[in-house]
Amino acid sequence: MKIATYNVNGINGRLPVLLRWLEEDAPDIVCLQELKSPDERFPRRDLQRMGYEAVWHGQKSWNGVAILARDATPILTRRGLPGDPDDTHSRYIEAAVDGILVGCIYLPNGNPAPGPKFDYKLRWFERLQTYAADLLSLDLPVALIGDFNVMPTDLDVYAPERWRDDALFRPEVRKAYADLVAQGWTDAIRQLHPKERIYTFWKYWRNSFERDAGLRIDHLLLSPTLAPWLRKASVRRGPRGWEHTSDHAPVIIEIEPPSD
Repeated sequence: MKIATYNVNGINGRLPVLLRWLEEDAPDIVCLQELKSPDERFPRRDLQRMGYEAVWHGQKSWNGVAILARDATPILTRRGLPGDPDDTHSRYIEAAVDGILVGCIYLPNGNPAPGPKFDYKLRWFERLQTYAADLLSLDLPVALIGDFNVMPTDLDVYAPERWRDDALFRPEVRKAYADLVAQGWTDAIRQLHPKERIYTFWKYWRNSFERDAGLRIDHLLLSPTLAPWLRKASVRRGPRGWEHTSDHAPVIIEIEPPSD
């Protein structure tokens, strides 16, 4: 089974890129972020023609998350992260697919830092930590997947010294991510590639992709029940080089559930 995350940076504007990638890689479960589309404009029929059913949580011009399932119907279990009823951002959606509980995340960017946006990011991280602990207590195969807007270590950023004060790399954010993982989650990429420089995002300017001046901010965290099934993890760099593409690349893992 292939499970992927992809920040599409506008699902309707980049729909040809998304559909091309889905046809090439044929992932079984996909978490999408930054839909930048209201619910009524989600391209459900285009995805159905590719064999995918979906649940989504849209927002006009901003944010937005979705979970796709190939030849299966995702069962919606939650829209929105608990802990703040006044939070109107579309940043979390959760569904059960083929016996796996999947949480799709688009964590706030937080810039400029310090400031109100950074404070919101830290509060959102705290809410995620609380809810993630509840998910672990279920003792089920759970995956928290998406754009976390954090580079966990120096290995995850092309020039660490330039990013020290950025909201994606400040010590408070890296500690929040480390504390989340320490609950018992497995960072799939780092589990299989502990020493390798791997990036998932490259800015559009200054030939960042061509120079491989990137960041690893898209992550797949696996619960203790799911982690032993992990077999492969990689970044699909090809789509990042396509015309009119997202500034992120898809990240994909392959798992092998037990046969019994």
